[in-house]
Amino acid sequence: MRVMIVGAGIGGLFTALRLHAEGIGCVVYERGERIRELGVGINALPFAVAELDALGLLDRLDETGVRTGELVYTHRLGQEIMRRPCGLAAGFSHPQISVHRGRLQGLLHHAVVERLGADAVRTGHRLVGFEQDARAVTAHFANGSEARADVLIGADGIHSTVRSALFPGEGPPRWGGMMLWRGATEWPVYGTGRTMVIAGGNTAKLVVYPIAAGTTPDTRLTNWAIGVRTGRPGDPPPGEQEWTRPADPADLAAHVGRFTPDLFDHVAMIESTRDRFEFPMCDRDPLPYWTRGRVTLLGDAAHPMYPMGSNGAGQAILDAVNLGAHLADRSDDPAEALLAYQHDRLPATAQIVLRNRLGGPEQVIEEVERRAPDGFDRIEDVIDPSEMEAIVTSYLHASTGRKP
Repeated sequence: MRVMIVGAGIGGLFTALRLHAEGIGCVVYERGERIRELGVGINALPFAVAELDALGLLDRLDETGVRTGELVYTHRLGQEIMRRPCGLAAGFSHPQISVHRGRLQGLLHHAVVERLGADAVRTGHRLVGFEQDARAVTAHFANGSEARADVLIGADGIHSTVRSALFPGEGPPRWGGMMLWRGATEWPVYGTGRTMVIAGGNTAKLVVYPIAAGTTPDTRLTNWAIGVRTGRPGDPPPGEQEWTRPADPADLAAHVGRFTPDLFDHVAMIESTRDRFEFPMCDRDPLPYWTRGRVTLLGDAAHPMYPMGSNGAGQAILDAVNLGAHLADRSDDPAEALLAYQHDRLPATAQIVLRNRLGGPEQVIEEVERRAPDGFDRIEDVIDPSEMEAIVTSYLHASTGRKP
């Protein structure tokens, strides 16, 4: 069996490694002229790290990122609401690892070239169309080249060409009304050096966490993000959904003062960041199907979701594991394998897309701020700890199907 993967992001590259591990040959086609390590921080939850470990990549991931040790939820004014252990400390079999998105992509790219060969990732190939018959799929690229394989996987992101071919009338992504400003800079260690902080609820929140070692033992490359509701769900998105769009300093400055965290000076952190980006939080409605014949979708092409609960990259990894297993089991009937994959993964990811529109586990902060908008002295006077735990764990169970 030969598989074409369109898109060399995290989902596409991990899929290549997973298929290779199953003994399935594949080639990744990337529209860019080179693999650019773009983006800022993301989180690999324990279930995703377990799959990376299964491919022998845990040591490299540890060298690249930071094992997140604890997650602290606070009021936007700084009062601590709850503190939860992460990864191994929470009883999982694998750590949670925070990492620069581009560095994770680079790690996966290196592993693909190392294991599959230099020709396994072909840049400068922008897909413009495809057709299929009973035996194979033929892809056409803007550079005039063609490729033919048993299966085509669209892992080409929220603006997927493959998805638009399957659903030509879908239209643009759906904006949820939240604008996100992001960046990463070297910053002195705070907390334990492995502490993630989320301050504020679904209307305005600040997220800060380390994603790599710094140039000295006392510093870390630290990711920050500010998300603020500036529109209404369903409004047209204000500009393109590109992770590299530079932020307007005035827009960002208007919202920085909403937060007063205790563990770090977020104003100075943001001011010291050279590259600051803005991004409207968008998703798409769940699809009725992903698969048509020998063609299917994966990752953000299949189920783009709001960046809540650290699920984006993790769900793409779960897609790849499931797809690889079905293709290996049904190598004589790839179309049936793709339908089996769709049957397993589409309902699960659709639930997360819709759940994320209501907010991630930080809904617990939203509830506290609703009851105590001006802060509090004792959290127990605002909300019972068991109620807080129920809010957080309900999201975790809904989004992963797993209990800590």
